[in-house]
Amino acid sequence: MSSVPAHGAAGGVHPGFEQAEIPMTITTRFATEADRAAWERVFLAYATFGRTEQTPQMRARVWGWIMTPTAQTRCIVAEAEAGELVGFTHFRSYERPLPATIGAYIDDMFVDPSLQGQGVVDLMIRAVGDFAESQGWDVVRWMTREKNYRARAIYDRHADKTD
Repeated sequence: MSSVPAHGAAGGVHPGFEQAEIPMTITTRFATEADRAAWERVFLAYATFGRTEQTPQMRARVWGWIMTPTAQTRCIVAEAEAGELVGFTHFRSYERPLPATIGAYIDDMFVDPSLQGQGVVDLMIRAVGDFAESQGWDVVRWMTREKNYRARAIYDRHADKTD
């Protein structure tokens, strides 16, 4: 698991943090109803990458959570200049009993393979951190597979690994 203060996510937390160069303009924003088909395409690619079976019913359920303001799951998308959805992150708030605070937990994050390594994930992590800070949440956390070295390297730029 990795953890970063919510306010640090927006500006990087480690000295020497450098964002990868992005060859085009990428915008991060919350998903809207108009994004459904594009989100499904990218979400299905993510499920395939993760070797997780996904049915249309499962995607409809998750999309329903994303579009329901009272649900926990939120979705920030990354959009290229031409309006193409090229990535997403799903996250939610969670209660932290010991410090008596609220944090953000990133459940899923994926970028179109053609843009991986271009800094899009950095932008999405920053967007989650900015939102967390705006809500008064004090930390952003996530986990990834131990052997997902590319994701681990990205996360290690933003945060410290916790036990």
